Amino acid sequence: MYVRDAKNREEVWLLDQIERLELDETAFRSRDYVVALDEDSGEKAGFGRIRIHKTDDGDVCELTSIGVLERWRGQGVGAHVIERLIDHAGDQGFETVYTLVGVPNYLVQFGFEPIEREELPDVLEARLETKRETIEPEAIPMALDAEEFEMPDRFREAFKQASPTATEEEAAREEVDPAEDFGIDPETATYKYDTGGGRR
Repeated sequence: MYVRDAKNREEVWLLDQIERLELDETAFRSRDYVVALDEDSGEKAGFGRIRIHKTDDGDVCELTSIGVLERWRGQGVGAHVIERLIDHAGDQGFETVYTLVGVPNYLVQFGFEPIEREELPDVLEARLETKRETIEPEAIPMALDAEEFEMPDRFREAFKQASPTATEEEAAREEVDPAEDFGIDPETATYKYDTGGGRR
């Protein structure tokens, strides 16, 4: 597994996944994203974004739209997407990275801390209100000192061994009676692979 910057040709895929996972696509730009991929198959496993807000008081960096496909969850994919994004933020000179999320416990593992709404830059106060009214009613503000980011060892180890698991839908398809795969109704067939009475 590895994480790289998104390519322009991945814009449609990203938008499809963002919609499917009900994530924030406000002011979408594919170049803001990174994508996690399986190096053997090339299958995309997850993605995320840092959004830079330009303000009169200076630029503000927001971590947003982190998504992991169902068959890749629980294997450190999201953690490595976040790590790459925090590296990008640091490379661009940001000391603090903000995020507005409804599941804060996940990000606490990396050093993010909840903050009061009043501690947010004005541009993110407005974003928080919009996010609560639209896609994430329980969103709270969090912040991270970019130099304090920590990657738990278990995520590093899981990422090294990551492999796709079957989704519930795929598993259900695999459990279908093979007779049905051949268009044979097992309720009416006289034996498993009925050929129609043996007439020639």
